[in-house]
Amino acid sequence: MGDVVNLKRFKKRGEREQAAKQAEANRALFGRTKSERARDEFLGERSARALDQHLLDPKRIDSGDAS
Repeated sequence: MGDVVNLKRFKKRGEREQAAKQAEANRALFGRTKSERARDEFLGERSARALDQHLLDPKRIDSGDAS
């Protein structure tokens, strides 16, 4: 005779293994490398700085200085 197996545990283990395989496939398809993340962060910061440089400074306008 074979060993007694808890069917719930067997089913859960199979589901976990299947989820791990799917997660590995998703990481390969949709994951980003460290250099891609760094590039996106740099471009985001650069575009934020460019946008901030085009803001009017209300303090400078209201001060009335002619300089």
